[in-house]
Parts: sequence; structure tokens; C-alpha cells
Amino acid sequence: MQTEIIISGFGGQGTLYAGQLLAYAAMDEGKQVTWIPSYGPEMRGGTANCTVVISDEEIGSPTVLYPKAVLAMNLPSLDKYEPLMATGGILIVNESMVNRVPTRKDIRAIMVPANTIAQELGNERVSNMVMMGALLKALPLLPEGAIERALAAHTAERHKRLMGTNIEALKKGMAYA
Repeated sequence: MQTEIIISGFGGQGTLYAGQLLAYAAMDEGKQVTWIPSYGPEMRGGTANCTVVISDEEIGSPTVLYPKAVLAMNLPSLDKYEPLMATGGILIVNESMVNRVPTRKDIRAIMVPANTIAQELGNERVSNMVMMGALLKALPLLPEGAIERALAAHTAERHKRLMGTNIEALKKGMAYA
């Protein structure tokens, strides 16, 4: 089975990190994976997105036209990727940064107040992990604990202090979804 995911938002929201972590977790679980980041020259504050493809078999192309899942961290991401989603797909929307609900009726949309939940945890920077938790609850791509293990194995030493908060954010996102 192959699953295509797009994670999109403003630079600085942790979209690329979330995608990279998902790719590492899947790779650590023996899956075939591609991760392609894309960001504008303005970086922080500009647009940033990544494509993650996870498969049990060899991946023919890392290009994704109709993703099965989208994490939309902001309104421009929702506007861009909602129309492109595959029928029956899962759309996770950061309702803290979006002023409308998705319009498509042929996909499952989950509105998550990711920034609000992250603020309650004491660090708005973990909103990406709240969204990741919601995705993993709605679309169980990986065995339980895979993301946590990837956090432990692949987090840079200077960011290890945030591991507990990241894991708590994942759990809150799962519980919300």
C-alpha cells in the first residue's frame, strides 16, 4: 500500500520538520519512503511544504498529484491543496490559522486548533506535532510509538530538550482527532 501526504504552511511552522520526522519514522519501520521539501526564498514567513510518500513496495515516483492526506497549517495551504486531494482523502486543518471550513464533501476533514493546543502546552512551536498526532490518529500509517522512537533517534541534540513537549503535543493531537 502507498500513501502520499503533503504537509504545508508558512516557513517557521515546522512543516518540513514534521514531514522529515514522518519519513524517518516510516523508514525506521522498514517502509519505502521519499521526502521532498519545497520552500520559497523568503524562508521564515514564506510558503513551505513537503511531500512524503510511504509505501510497502518500491516507490515509482516521488511526485504527488492527488495526495491521500494533507496537513494544512494555514489558509493558503488549505486553498491550494484541498482541490487537489484524492477522493476519500484526509485533510487535517489547523483551525487556529484558518477562517473557513473545507468545502469538499468527498474527503474527511478534521479541524484541529493546533496553535491553541500548543500554547496550552507552553510552546506554540509544537503545533506541527499536534497536527501530526491528528494525522496519525485519522490515518494509522505507522505502529504506535513509531513517531516517538523517531523523535528520540533523529532529533538534533540542541532540540532534545523539546522531546517531552513534542511527545505531549502528538498525544494531544491524537486525542483531539
